[in-house]
Amino acid sequence: MFVRKKFRLRLPSRTLVLGERTLIMGVLNVTPDSFSDGGRYLNADAAVARALEMERAGADILDIGGESTRPGSEPVSATEEMQRILPVLEKLRGRLKIPISVDTSKAEVAEAAAYQGAEILNDVTALRADPRLAEVARQRKLPLILMHMRGEPRTMQKMPFARDVLRDVAAGLRGAVAKARRASVAKSQIVLDPGIGFGKSAAQNFELLARLPELARLGFPLLVGTSRKKFIGIALGGAPEGERAWGTAATVAASILGGAHIVRVHDVAEMAQVARVADAVLRPASVAAKSASK
Repeated sequence: MFVRKKFRLRLPSRTLVLGERTLIMGVLNVTPDSFSDGGRYLNADAAVARALEMERAGADILDIGGESTRPGSEPVSATEEMQRILPVLEKLRGRLKIPISVDTSKAEVAEAAAYQGAEILNDVTALRADPRLAEVARQRKLPLILMHMRGEPRTMQKMPFARDVLRDVAAGLRGAVAKARRASVAKSQIVLDPGIGFGKSAAQNFELLARLPELARLGFPLLVGTSRKKFIGIALGGAPEGERAWGTAATVAASILGGAHIVRVHDVAEMAQVARVADAVLRPASVAAKSASK
């Protein structure tokens, strides 16, 4: 069975150990048009309540985004993005015990979010939209998540798919890492995301999950986000977004068994259970030790 390598991510407030157990990243979209929870948490108080709920449910990281990246979405300005997320960050400061990641591809937004306490930068464009994001990560000493996306959200599912998806993803991620390293971002502060659903066919998304151990050979911790995505619905015969929780659970388990260190999910309590059991498959001795101590 694949053995997941251990890493350490240095945050301003703590160090996250990756690989001993899977970390759960809870998704909080402060947008009107995200594919799953768009419009539900535009109000800052509603967003704060949801963030605290996810923490109680077992989230290890909260990922806040102010710009939808669903297929067909249109970009928003940095000003609008900040107007959505900064009030939430301000209200959460001192109330949330888990670290906050900000899902943005704009250096200006990243800088403002870091000032308000965000400790991880999550860039779905892998520095293609704004290479200056790497400078923010370096100067603020924040971990940087680099995600593979073929094309851009507005057109990514309309353009031709790669002939060899693993080669395409690996090459794109290597290029992103090189760009981050040229900006003097420490290798130990980089996390890679294969970008499930971002410019890939349904079959390619499943292929990436099956071949995650090959991406692990790039030498970086892996984050995987499959939660409620369309390819799951296709496999389930057209199940709508609200009926993909069990399908998501299967992909989360597969991700962990393939080497994912962090899984990005909407249904935190449910996927935390999936992660604990999948972790037990990877490390059965840890379960035996817990049983013996009771």
